[in-house]
Amino acid sequence: MKLTTKFLTALVSATAIFLTPFANAAITPFDQATFDKLIAEGKPVVVDFFADWCSTCRAQKPIVAELAVEPKLKDVTIFVATFDKEKALRKDLRVRSQSTFVVFKSGKEIARSTGQLVKEEISAMFAKAL
Repeated sequence: MKLTTKFLTALVSATAIFLTPFANAAITPFDQATFDKLIAEGKPVVVDFFADWCSTCRAQKPIVAELAVEPKLKDVTIFVATFDKEKALRKDLRVRSQSTFVVFKSGKEIARSTGQLVKEEISAMFAKAL
């Protein structure tokens, strides 16, 4: 089947429009060196302790994705730390449960929540990083 140039152009444009909001998302897999650098620089950071097997984490995931593309939170880096793999980080931050958010501002922890599912509450907590 031969695709026309118009069709390909429309497809590329539609894909770009759909993906643009996600290109600006500040969600990133946890990386210790990057985390340490951002904390040392006093940047706004949230660490989301996520586990695939956790139903609360799975419910939080779309909420976090929505918040990550909100303009007011554009400067916040949201790290997703795999609960079962990031044992040293869990120990350093004294995190005992998955579905925990830890919020940092100016290099210091300023908020923490476990199991929160209300978008407005999560948004308000993430905004404390600014």
